Amino acid sequence: MSAQEQITEAVTSNDVVLFMKGTKSMPQCGFSSRVAGVLNFMGVDFADVNVLADDEIRQGIKDFSDWPTIPQLYVKGEFIGGCDIITEMTLSGELDQLFEDKGITFDKEAADKIREHNA
Repeated sequence: MSAQEQITEAVTSNDVVLFMKGTKSMPQCGFSSRVAGVLNFMGVDFADVNVLADDEIRQGIKDFSDWPTIPQLYVKGEFIGGCDIITEMTLSGELDQLFEDKGITFDKEAADKIREHNA
């Protein structure tokens, strides 16, 4: 299976998928750690794809999304953004709304705590 086919499979077969450096339990860069931390704290069930394990996937995801950086978050097959965008969406409440609109289960109280601690 080509890198593009593997990426398409990951994006379409998981409601939430994070292409990241490392894994959700052991991120290997600060930006990946931040996004995985937000998702983990909010109790979001998500698949993680470690781009460090495969150079073709690492470059392939950048081509797939036409986005130059890692991490990259997809929800229900839609590219949402990288670390800065996810951080902004979390703090504004947009991420909550996205999850609600897409039927993704998350802990609203945890999301509120993130905003409370970053106010």
